[in-house]
Amino acid sequence: MKKWRFVLSSRWFGYLTLVIVFAIGCVFLSHWQFDRREEAATEVARVSENWESAPRTLDAVMPELNEFDDDNKWMPVAVSGEYLIGEQLLVRGRPYGGQPGFEVLVPLQLDNGQVIVVDRGWVPSGNSQDAPDSVPAAPTGRVDVVLRLKPSEPTVFGRSAPEGQIATIHLPAIAELLDDPTFTGAYGLLATEDPDAGVRPLAYPKPLLDEGAHLSYAFQWVAFGVLAFIGLGWAVRQEYRLINEDDPAEQERAQKRRLKVEKRGPTDADIEDALLDS
Repeated sequence: MKKWRFVLSSRWFGYLTLVIVFAIGCVFLSHWQFDRREEAATEVARVSENWESAPRTLDAVMPELNEFDDDNKWMPVAVSGEYLIGEQLLVRGRPYGGQPGFEVLVPLQLDNGQVIVVDRGWVPSGNSQDAPDSVPAAPTGRVDVVLRLKPSEPTVFGRSAPEGQIATIHLPAIAELLDDPTFTGAYGLLATEDPDAGVRPLAYPKPLLDEGAHLSYAFQWVAFGVLAFIGLGWAVRQEYRLINEDDPAEQERAQKRRLKVEKRGPTDADIEDALLDS
């Protein structure tokens, strides 16, 4: 046991502490990836269940203006009303296919006087200005619309937008611009409208049913934590051999290792080292 006393030094306790802290960090990061994977799986399940389901009435899905159940995300709803074309807004900083652009929001006033914000789709940035060259107009008069619901977005500190544009789809802020009772729990992605406007902004496609690589990342973090302890053990063993290189028993083990290497023959790394040395 005296040969191993060096591991009781403050230096090696420091190494052990660092490895433990690193391993704990790996555990937390692994749990974080498991949580991300669970969130992604939940989102995939929502898309699979809600995207192609039959449209429901808005009051059945969202009875309160300021409340929204996340389980109803992507749920189609059928509504009727008239677009408030004069209240159109552009959401800036919305790339699509690697191209910068805007999302076009037009409030829709329902037959009961309530207003729901409709995302009619995406348009590219202009060629010479920070605005689209043109925006397809929403149809006038009464329309029957099918929307897919999405929750309100948070604000982003420090982001601003010029008049007629907004930085995020933060529905409470949009509601302040309108004089009518407005849904602030969710807005709707345009699926269909009748009568058809003919030309409309580019519709966003159905989200990919992909959970991502979170599960493999989670296992990788676990592996990193285990490898840290393996590396510590290897370092302890190497220092033991250096400290006890004059010990007959250790010399005998070293000789056995050399014979084993000679019997096996040089590895590619040994050959490369010899070439470099020469």
